[in-house]
Amino acid sequence: MAFASFLHVLGVAIWVGGMFFAHQMLRPVAADLLAPPQRLPLWAGVFRRFFPVVWIAVALILFSGLTMITLMGGFKIISLSVHAMFGVGLVMMLVFCFVYFIPYGKLVRAVAVQEWKQAGEALAAIRKLIGFNLILGLIDIAVAAMSRIAF
Repeated sequence: MAFASFLHVLGVAIWVGGMFFAHQMLRPVAADLLAPPQRLPLWAGVFRRFFPVVWIAVALILFSGLTMITLMGGFKIISLSVHAMFGVGLVMMLVFCFVYFIPYGKLVRAVAVQEWKQAGEALAAIRKLIGFNLILGLIDIAVAAMSRIAF
């Protein structure tokens, strides 16, 4: 159980921490300092490096979460807080999949042909969805920290 808990917390720290850094630190500075022809390729490059790591984090979170649920006795036995964390986590994963396959693909294609307006629209959609996922991730962390789950 301890190793599954470690993998779970590691995945959450990487994913939610990465979203927090990108959304709250990098985004405002990039917007202040860089024009679209520099800013949009920067974001495409950041996501090109970050999103494969998110896929790994998602796999770790899902695998370790299901492992811990199984070790705690299964879905019929676990507390409401664990059900809530699992549900919120699934929503986050679905949002990430949408971001990856729809607006991120548009961003990459638009940057490749230097269509800055379309790239900016795609980045704006990604920013909103990452902001939404960041809020969900922080809620999940709060539920975990405030519940009486013994990992």
